[in-house]
Amino acid sequence: MVARHSGLFVAALLVPALWFGAGTAGAQGQGTAQRSRVVIQVSDAEPAKWNLALNNARNIQTDVGAANVDIEIVAYGPGIGMLKSDSVVGNRIDEAGKAGVKVVACENTMRGQKLTQADMLSGIGYVSAGVVELMQRQQQGWAYIRP
Repeated sequence: MVARHSGLFVAALLVPALWFGAGTAGAQGQGTAQRSRVVIQVSDAEPAKWNLALNNARNIQTDVGAANVDIEIVAYGPGIGMLKSDSVVGNRIDEAGKAGVKVVACENTMRGQKLTQADMLSGIGYVSAGVVELMQRQQQGWAYIRP
């Protein structure tokens, strides 16, 4: 009877050790954990959509840790208006940039709307085509969000 109980006791100790040991070995084999990557599309001119996108970015950073995630907001079409220097959400976009969120404007849209970088908020980035940027990020394994 004692052998039976001690066998159960040893098994109870080994199962968690094997479980956690296997997970650790897998993680060690892969090196450091891969950062999460999220791309957010904003193609609407509505400040409410921009605020939602910026809230999503902040919430992601809060929940997973800003150091553990790359976030890029891609603006094109009517959404580009919120990246102009007179934007009603300009202060929030600036705060997001300071928090590590990359905000980029589509140069195709800018040309179509006759906008130059001088018309835009400082601190944002630029991509030649917003839709291509979204496509490439998704091909690279980035999670995609459209608020």
